[in-house]
Amino acid sequence: MTAAVSSPEVSVRTSEPPRLRPLPRLRELLAARELLANLVRKEVKVKYKSSVLGAAWSMLNPILILAVFSLVFTIVLKNPTPHFPVYLLSGLLAWNLFATSLSLGARSVVDNANLVTKVYFPRELLPLASVGTAVVDFALQGIVLLVFIALSRSFVAGWNLLLLPLAMFCLLAFTAALNMWVSALNVRYRDTQHLINLALLTWFWLTPVVYSSALVFNRLNHHPIFKLLYLANPLADIVMGFQRALYGNVSPVGKVNGVPQHVAVLAPVSVGWLALLLVALAAGCIVLFLLAWRTFFHLSGDFAEEL
Repeated sequence: MTAAVSSPEVSVRTSEPPRLRPLPRLRELLAARELLANLVRKEVKVKYKSSVLGAAWSMLNPILILAVFSLVFTIVLKNPTPHFPVYLLSGLLAWNLFATSLSLGARSVVDNANLVTKVYFPRELLPLASVGTAVVDFALQGIVLLVFIALSRSFVAGWNLLLLPLAMFCLLAFTAALNMWVSALNVRYRDTQHLINLALLTWFWLTPVVYSSALVFNRLNHHPIFKLLYLANPLADIVMGFQRALYGNVSPVGKVNGVPQHVAVLAPVSVGWLALLLVALAAGCIVLFLLAWRTFFHLSGDFAEEL
């Protein structure tokens, strides 16, 4: 009688090796950069297909939001912030890149199911292409901000401008990391894309885009734990970096009840303090990206079977 030998269950991967090797994989991604550019181009074309204004809709979006909030905060709630359009757009620019990318990224693998199941290519290109598409919108919306800065003559040049590339790096790294996670999870759990919409709605009001970061700091001055929790929000740190770089003035002169006086707008911290905060965030975002990349790679081998 032959004894039955039980063998351990073997996990078969459909298209990827079992382990992520970052450097060889990075070289593979760099070799596929032309494909990434084509995916971004395709996403942009699909987004504005059959529309009369085309990419101009990206520029109209912040203008419409600005009009609504200007109406609310200058007429109804009487916001005394000088050059309010520049303040709002400098934070909105960063937020829109993040929100647009995350919304597209959640569906990036699912929407390209035909491509994933028929052709081999590095799957990471799909969530990264969503980031690239959002960067195109970011560039167009940046033109709107530059127009308002020129019209209001509110440009502030100095050490504050050094925060812009640092904040931009953090924004792209954090956004790419989350895109990797949500795009992979959405293949298995389609509720992810709906949860993202709810999360973004809440996240927006936890980030000082519309309201003043100075207000938050003043209110939480005697509550250091809550202050740390607030700063633990990466988007809050990134938006404050954008605002300090592009808006510039911490306490500009404005009119309160018709009387000229300094108005606290930006967080009352030095450029150096904010730079150190962003450097720490950049290090955290790199670690987060590597973890998200590893998770995405681990799950991507089964995409073709699950789609």
